[in-house]
Amino acid sequence: MADNHELPDATVQNILDQESLKWIFVGGKGGVGKTTCSSILSILLARVRSSVLIISTDPAHNLSDAFQQRFTKTPTLVNGFNNLYAMEVDPTVENEDVNGPEGMDGLFSDLANAIPGIDEAMSFAEMLKLVQTMDYSCIVFDTAPTGHTLRLLQFPATLEKGLAKMMSLKNKFGGLFSQMTHIFGIDDEFGEDAILGRLEGMKDVIEQVNKQFKDPDMTTFVCVCIPEFLSLYETERLVQELTKFEIDAHNIIINQVIFDDEDVESNLLKARMRMQQKYIDQFHMLYDDFNITKLPLLPQEVTGVEALRAFSPHFLSPYKLSCKRGTVEELERRISMLKQQLSEAEAELEKLRRGDNKT
Repeated sequence: MADNHELPDATVQNILDQESLKWIFVGGKGGVGKTTCSSILSILLARVRSSVLIISTDPAHNLSDAFQQRFTKTPTLVNGFNNLYAMEVDPTVENEDVNGPEGMDGLFSDLANAIPGIDEAMSFAEMLKLVQTMDYSCIVFDTAPTGHTLRLLQFPATLEKGLAKMMSLKNKFGGLFSQMTHIFGIDDEFGEDAILGRLEGMKDVIEQVNKQFKDPDMTTFVCVCIPEFLSLYETERLVQELTKFEIDAHNIIINQVIFDDEDVESNLLKARMRMQQKYIDQFHMLYDDFNITKLPLLPQEVTGVEALRAFSPHFLSPYKLSCKRGTVEELERRISMLKQQLSEAEAELEKLRRGDNKT
């Protein structure tokens, strides 16, 4: 079995160097650290881009927790930055956002709900229209767990299909529909043309975004995982689906890696390290043409701008062991640590003896 430090390591520098990138998705299985990774990636991009927007599309928003700042569905400047903005949106239909004037709400909603997925697709389209008008140089998506993310990536195609179905219904029943609107006293403003006009108004944006999503010069997907079987399986499924959607992916971040430092003396940790190494080897075997970045497991959470900044160097340079095994320095450190543990154990024993003598 190869040691962690003997495996070829990569960084996310290739993403920072690719100036043409407009859309960067960060996704993976739930609980692997997607929000931390996307937050740090946005911080690094803010160093080399004029303006960066990070968007959370996960209904269980964590961006506010990561930056320790309250975000809403309106882009907000992140504290400590002058070019990094954040917003949290829920890619489900919100009546006040996607419905039109009173009078066509129910009709429009019924038509939208008749096409599976069209409501979420339209809400996503509205968000993209908003983002497009703001002219950010780069947008980072902190996505929901894999299943939701795959559905989100299907939204452009879903909306295009929905538009085609709407147009087909118009061609078939246009005359009847028009007569019904007049019978029920619905003005032209709220009638057939208004409904279809709103859908067609999104068409250009959606077609443009769909084209950009499939352009590897403009879009990439960063897969975040941990070195365990379920995460490996989920990453494989995600990469296959991304290939099917023609969306570029050439970066994998393996988070929460336990490195073979001099501090690792626990049998449990050693067993976890062996298990992790097995899956890290599999990642390298399956994705030998990917940039694989390994991040260390920390004893504390990474929250707040300063903590995120402090952890960011691990994204740009491979983790270095504080001390190599089998060296004089490593043995001296181990002896020092064992002496400290012995001293603590003796102090605890003395304390217990004094307690026994009192009784």
